[in-house]
Amino acid sequence: MRVDGEGRGGETLLARAAGPAAMVIGGSACISLSAIFVKLSDVNAGTAAFLRCVLALLLLLPLAAVELRRLGPRARRPVLTDLAAGLLLGVDFVFWAASIRDVGASIATVLLNIQVVVFPLLARLLTRAPLPRGFWLTAPVLLAGVALAGGAIGDPEPGSSPVTGILYGTAAGVAFAGYLFLTRLGGARPRPAPGSPLPPPPRPRPHVAVPVCTATFSAGVASGVLGALWTGIDVTPGPAALGWLAAMAALGQVLALLLVTPALPRLAPATGAALLLLQPVLAIAAAVAFLGERPTATQYAGCVLVIATVWYATRAAGNRRGGNRAGGARGGGHGGGHGGGDHGTETPVRRAAARG
Repeated sequence: MRVDGEGRGGETLLARAAGPAAMVIGGSACISLSAIFVKLSDVNAGTAAFLRCVLALLLLLPLAAVELRRLGPRARRPVLTDLAAGLLLGVDFVFWAASIRDVGASIATVLLNIQVVVFPLLARLLTRAPLPRGFWLTAPVLLAGVALAGGAIGDPEPGSSPVTGILYGTAAGVAFAGYLFLTRLGGARPRPAPGSPLPPPPRPRPHVAVPVCTATFSAGVASGVLGALWTGIDVTPGPAALGWLAAMAALGQVLALLLVTPALPRLAPATGAALLLLQPVLAIAAAVAFLGERPTATQYAGCVLVIATVWYATRAAGNRRGGNRAGGARGGGHGGGHGGGDHGTETPVRRAAARG
């Protein structure tokens, strides 16, 4: 299979065989297992975060090398942006792994959706982008869902640590939102100078493996430093732990990259975002089935609130984007903070390929 995933007519072999919706569902299933693999590895947060980057790089480097030979080097700005974004991704990895240990694989996956609130706030503060319509309605509902899911409100799962778990999960979501924000800035299309009669230059054929590999490298540096200072890092955790972390890198990062990246552009943004919401649903089901986790009724209610709010936000953003495209109205507006607007393809791809 070609690294950029394209065959004749711009389609991939997988896309022709399975269809884009089936590929996104398969990618979501791979990603949903990531938290389970972290918990099964039974290593501390710093070790899990650092080794997942190292193991993923072993698989991503050959793909990136082939892609560079085919498409040529990338511009300096997006490379630097990906390196900076990867530092935040490494922080996300460490705190997310810590959250898994405190509230479980299922709840930690749901808590990460706090980025849906943080991303548009970052865009507003740093680029003056308008907040999406309905933001002040969805934000408190999402936060309430996070508090319920984590166990800070209601009954937590016995043996969990809801307060620290929510704090770590929130820190992971904030860092992940920063990662997404920086990658969006790095991928922005250059605009013509004011008054210039020339249209903007055409967007070059996008790299896929190279930016993920770049961000994963700097994520390894950040997680290595933070992990060494906080939890310590065990570079020889044993074959079983390495096996689980290797499975996470292979499925949740590399295979998800190959499945989700070529499929999402062939789906409507709202459809792709909705299919990717299978990630937390499948993560909860898998954690209950394979890890014996038993979230309480109030935690399930919180999960439903979070997933429903994210679905509503992505659906509304996708509808706004479709309306702007159809009516020739303003383009390049915000909306992408919820994964369904301008970020209808970028955010899920980054989430699937780099984060897992």
